Amino acid sequence: MGLVLFLLTIGITVHGHHAAVAKATAHEAKVSQIDLPKDNKKSKSDLAADEDKNAPTKNGDSKSYDWKKSSENKPYPDPKLYPNLTLRVSITDQRVYVMDGTKKLYTMHASTGSKKSPTPTGTFHIQRERGKFFYNAQSKEGAKYYVSFKDHGIYLFHTVPTDQNGKYIPEEAEQLGKEANSHGCVRLAVPDAKWIYYHVTEGTKVEIH
Repeated sequence: MGLVLFLLTIGITVHGHHAAVAKATAHEAKVSQIDLPKDNKKSKSDLAADEDKNAPTKNGDSKSYDWKKSSENKPYPDPKLYPNLTLRVSITDQRVYVMDGTKKLYTMHASTGSKKSPTPTGTFHIQRERGKFFYNAQSKEGAKYYVSFKDHGIYLFHTVPTDQNGKYIPEEAEQLGKEANSHGCVRLAVPDAKWIYYHVTEGTKVEIH
């Protein structure tokens, strides 16, 4: 949470909920449990990953989706076959569409930012910051398989929220596809976030509208 970076020796440790991991590789990034630094220039309400449970936005639909399973009952597309692959996030639909030009390859259920802390709209690109887990002691929430798309560790794709032990929080996960309730990030089902983490490369276009 916040762009706070502490690089130690061989094991690179990343502090904060949405801290950048600019010099870490995808498999080296680790996150420890500390509070935000007092001199951080952003207020708590400005930070992307400090999930705001009191300001959900009713978008998406009323169905319930299994956040432990892939959003679609079919294989994920192979990015190597689609050099123009794009992740298109629809705030109205609460979906992430994996696109090849105008062709929809895969649809993921999502939960984007609340009205109070919206997900930024526009065109972005996947950045190098990614990791398998983060946790913020202040907000008491974390997530797995995060990948940055804006501000180098501030706005991320990641799984539904977890506690400090990496255990998923069911009441938060059940908002997937129905409510926009994050603090700016794009929450996804566990397998969907994992696929992005392992297969969507730096520089891939992200469109949010």
